[in-house]
Amino acid sequence: MPWVYLFVGALFEIAWAVGLKLSEGFTEPLYSTITVVCIIISFALFTMALKSLDVGTGYAIFTGVGAVGTALVGMIFLGDAGGIGKIFFIVLLITGIIGLKMTDSASSSQAQEG
Repeated sequence: MPWVYLFVGALFEIAWAVGLKLSEGFTEPLYSTITVVCIIISFALFTMALKSLDVGTGYAIFTGVGAVGTALVGMIFLGDAGGIGKIFFIVLLITGIIGLKMTDSASSSQAQEG
């Protein structure tokens, strides 16, 4: 369950990061409210995930998923600049996230066997 908390929390991180842009410096009340609610939910879920996950792995994956998702949402929906270089590094981030998850799973299995 901690991985679900971590992933859903990262989705709310994407929402609040985009909300910061849409709130226009917290001058738009609706987007400002949505942003604050998403921040609270994001950190609550992240906190719940860290009860069972290593902080380094959890934080790296949480922020990595948030960064990738926010970059993609920005490029697809908000007109942010894209390009082959940006896509390459997004794929690199995703590869690192998968690697961290796999390494954490392998470490957990070895610890239980030992």
